[in-house]
Amino acid sequence: MGRSSDARERLVAATIDLIWRESYGAVTVDAICEQSGVKKGSFYHFFKSKDELVVAALDAHWESRKPVLDGLFSPSLPPLERLRRYFHHVYTRQVELKAQMGHFPGCLYSGVGMECGNQSEIASKVKEILSNYTRYYESALRDAEGQGLVQIADLPSKARSLFAFMEGVLAQARIQDDAEIIKNLGVSAMSFLGIEEKKRRLLTR
Repeated sequence: MGRSSDARERLVAATIDLIWRESYGAVTVDAICEQSGVKKGSFYHFFKSKDELVVAALDAHWESRKPVLDGLFSPSLPPLERLRRYFHHVYTRQVELKAQMGHFPGCLYSGVGMECGNQSEIASKVKEILSNYTRYYESALRDAEGQGLVQIADLPSKARSLFAFMEGVLAQARIQDDAEIIKNLGVSAMSFLGIEEKKRRLLTR
């Protein structure tokens, strides 16, 4: 089993990896235990069920992503630069993950959320994390509006729509297995927001 002190962390890491490579429904407790090197009895020492582990895995994955997002959306950067850097990061990360997994994995949270019942604890965790993502978008858009770069009547709604647009692009990249679909995500997003060409040039540097 290895060191018991890190068994919980290994279970969480194996869950993230397996679900992203396959799917929530396809991954079993046995598979998680096999990949993590943790015995099944020890699994139930840490978690009552697979779903409880998945919630912990989603939390852990979010905690690992948050510092990256804090850097990409740093208030010290111009708002359009934040968006440019973020969408470029989405593209490069998906390409790197495909090299590891053999396919574009898309969004871990959305993938899990679509498989679970709307009232489940997992679904609630997914909604919480995706709301955190949209707040980064909202902050950048609010600052862009303050600088006269955009005019948005309902900014929170627009931020949610922009995030949904990005999620849809990732889903299409996975379905079509085509990196080109996400390569120009940043430029397409600016067009979606109605940002005029001369201001949009920041995203093509």
